[in-house]
Amino acid sequence: MKKSDLTFREATGADMPGITHVRISVTENALSLAQLAARGITNESVAASFLKDRKGWVAARDDEIVGFSIADRASHSIFALFVLPGHEGRGIGSRLFDLAVSWLWQNGAERLWLTTDPQSKAARFYTRRGWIATGEAERGDTRFELTR
Repeated sequence: MKKSDLTFREATGADMPGITHVRISVTENALSLAQLAARGITNESVAASFLKDRKGWVAARDDEIVGFSIADRASHSIFALFVLPGHEGRGIGSRLFDLAVSWLWQNGAERLWLTTDPQSKAARFYTRRGWIATGEAERGDTRFELTR
């Protein structure tokens, strides 16, 4: 797959089946549909959040969503960033992440935050981009922050 085969665009509620497919297919930070639902994360709740304080982006090849990011302007946080296994290491996550971060800055955020497993590839990804680990978060995750 070449980068030129990909389309990056704003996510809509209609993208939720593809977004969910990516989310439950990952190997790091893996959660089942039931585990996501227990945390209040459903297709319906995420689609509704796009109409309020969240915005998402997808990377799609033809009609298949291969990655997504979601940012929350109310909390100034990155809610999600996931790429389908087999599509990692191609710059998809970086582009999706940059779209989310840029949108948060454009919406007045001065400090951004997110949480992830401190031993994950994601933690190394954020650290390489200048994010600083600031302490422990829920479920053993680490909170990372980036100041403008």
